[in-house]
Amino acid sequence: MAATLSSLSFLDPQIQNLSFQFHQPRSFTTRPFHFNKTPLSTFKLSSSHSHSPDPFYTGRFLTDNEHRNLNFLETFLYSHQLQSGSMWVRVMRPHEIDLTVRLLADSFAESMLLPAAYLNVLRFLVKQYLVERRTLMPHMATLVGFYKEEEEEVQLAGTVEVCFDKRGANVSLPSPTPPLDSPYICNMAVLKSLRRRGIGWHLLKASEELISQMSSSRDVYLHCRMIDAAPFNMYTKADYKIVKTDSILVLLMLQRRKHLMCKKLPLSSTPSETDLSVSDM
Repeated sequence: MAATLSSLSFLDPQIQNLSFQFHQPRSFTTRPFHFNKTPLSTFKLSSSHSHSPDPFYTGRFLTDNEHRNLNFLETFLYSHQLQSGSMWVRVMRPHEIDLTVRLLADSFAESMLLPAAYLNVLRFLVKQYLVERRTLMPHMATLVGFYKEEEEEVQLAGTVEVCFDKRGANVSLPSPTPPLDSPYICNMAVLKSLRRRGIGWHLLKASEELISQMSSSRDVYLHCRMIDAAPFNMYTKADYKIVKTDSILVLLMLQRRKHLMCKKLPLSSTPSETDLSVSDM
């Protein structure tokens, strides 16, 4: 599947407008950027928190309720045994930002058919975005999914962003715009070599499970581009319904048309054991 950022909440105005700025590369090259070229699959991932004395430090004052929610995010864990291996999902730690940036930026570049020359720029913008968004926890969270086959090393398999309320909402949401005070799922990406194993499905289920614990609202929204048939099939099987579709006029702005989709979560949400044949992501 080519388009891995199936929810398509573009990360910020800089990335939204990236396609319009290709003829002005100087605005992006004030200094060179260097990135490790080692394949993602070769990285060893650690669950240790020793990289930071406080891996969920937000840099701002928290209310008692925010502090409780932040503690819950730190302990949240979704796990599932797939036919091909084991998968678990939790909130991204600071030492995992660079790996998440590479996965997200590479998937985003693939879905937008960006030239390879702009990949480093995109990674830079994505890292800025992830670092800034982390300061909004516990009103949002970036989830990372790990995958392990027998006798193989653990791999960072996917990522997804979840917003729980208005304070965690992205200010640059794409059209059609969802309600800012409702939970929102976006920026889902799956490592290319691990697609079609059900990883995208379980990133979605983990997001819903977390939302059911963190938000009083049961209406969950996401975007899906009209050209992304596989993600759309996955969302419809997960009971998401089309609420609104972009006007054809967005094509004049060199943007893809998108569906805004919504699902009402049950009062008590648990990880789904059904329809594990959904393996498009």
